[in-house]
Amino acid sequence: MFQINQRVPIYDPQAVQPMRDELTAAGFAELLTPADVDAYLGAKEGTTLVMINSVCGCAAGSARPGVTLALQNNVIPDRVVTVFAGQDRDAVDHLRSSYLPGIPPSSPYMALFKGSELVFLMQRMNIEGKTADMVADELIAAFNEHCKKEGPSVPKEQYDAILHAKACGSKIPKFEGN
Repeated sequence: MFQINQRVPIYDPQAVQPMRDELTAAGFAELLTPADVDAYLGAKEGTTLVMINSVCGCAAGSARPGVTLALQNNVIPDRVVTVFAGQDRDAVDHLRSSYLPGIPPSSPYMALFKGSELVFLMQRMNIEGKTADMVADELIAAFNEHCKKEGPSVPKEQYDAILHAKACGSKIPKFEGN
């Protein structure tokens, strides 16, 4: 199940799968390894939205619905990718150290890159207390300013079928496997 030298997840993978599915259903590619991170963020052209996914019920509970709603905009990033804090641990650490140096770790977290330049950042502290619509509005403003790709990321019918995970991180079981 896990690659050699890859640290095991903190939370039960089955318990967090709905949180992963919520983003992949909206068109996100999952970055599971440091090599995946480099493959997407090493791009020198276009725009890339990265979301560090999280089990946090308070912030991620509005971040995931907010980011998927924002991707229904008529202008979106060229690439949308996600890594999962506490799950894809090596990929998250590599992303933070190589592409977000000096920025304190938090999750959930959204970063928009234009080429290799960070042009927009929404950390957990910028998400907490906001509704999904408020998160979407801020992301849409960033997309409209920095992106050119025609949206949405997925057809409306597919977006409407997305099930938004409603779970408190304290209720997610720890991973007991190896």
